[in-house]
Formats: sequence, C-alpha cells, structure tokens
Amino acid sequence: MRTLSEIKRDMHDYLPKYYEGIEAADNILDREAEELARLNASIDDVLAQFFIETATWGLASWERIFGVTTDPSKSYEQRREILLGKLRGVGKVDAELIKNVASAYANGEVAVTNKAAEYTIVITFVSSMGVPAQIDALKAAVRDIAPAHMAIDYVFRFYTYAELKASGKTYAQVAETGKTYAELYNRGMT
Repeated sequence: MRTLSEIKRDMHDYLPKYYEGIEAADNILDREAEELARLNASIDDVLAQFFIETATWGLASWERIFGVTTDPSKSYEQRREILLGKLRGVGKVDAELIKNVASAYANGEVAVTNKAAEYTIVITFVSSMGVPAQIDALKAAVRDIAPAHMAIDYVFRFYTYAELKASGKTYAQVAETGKTYAELYNRGMT
C-alpha cells in the first residue's frame, strides 16, 4: 500500500512547475492525496477479506460459505483456524488430509498414523506442547472427515520433569518466570 507521503509526492510531481509554491494548489493536492490514501486503505481492507488468512470483518461471509456458525466471542485467529480446517478437509480421506486439517488447529506439526487393523487413527502433536486451545473444534473437524467406523486417538506432548531437569534451571530460575505448574506442563519453558 502506498503511503500518504508517496501519494503527495507523486501528485506534486505530476503538477506543472508553475504551480509550485502556490499555497492554494498545494492545499488542494494535499486534501486530494489524503482522500486517495483513505480510498487505497479501504481497497486494501476489502481485498484482505477475500483471503481467510487476512479476513477480519469478512470472516462472517466465509463462515456462511462453509456452514459454520459465527461465534463473535472467538478471536479472529480462532475463527480462521476453524475455516482453514474446513477448507483443508476436502478430498480423499487419508492420513495426509487429516494431517492438513489437524495442523490448522495445532499451531505446529502433527503426525497421523492409521492403525487399520485396530480401526483407529492416531493424531500426535509433535512440535507443540499441551492441549491445543481449540481441541473441541479440531475434534469436530476431524470427526467430520474421518470414516465413521474409525476411532480417533489424540496424543499430546507435555513438558516433563526430566526435560526441566535437563534444562539445568534451578527452582529459583523457574520461579522467576512466574509460570504456574499448569503453564509449565502444557507449554514448557518457552
């Protein structure tokens, strides 16, 4: 997006030289440049609504398209995760499709294992610790696309005492972070 100063400079550059230094002409160009800057910002805002990753006020339209109930109490990021999960959940149901859907909610890497003999799909959260914030939405999205006869198991990674001990931090150093036990357990020292 072009800045106001760039627009003003360009407008002044296009003006014939005999208008330079005339206060009325400068004032008119400056007001028009401000209006063009507002118009450009509005155009960019509308364009952002065409993409789930950047949509804000347009998320309601995306939710209507995907048949998702709009929940204004959720953040834009949470609503985007649900929509991206729906978008990725189209196609032949295999481990890769389930992995794409799950990774939209997990904010990290997931591994999907199909244990066909046990009629079970195992989703392991590899790079993120704890239970994802939108686990219920993730479960619903995966259940939507997974075959009905398959059970779904979720494997979460938690920060263990052995990992804390291996970090070399003392109790005082851990206490200085101000993190609760639950925060350490679910998110680690990061």
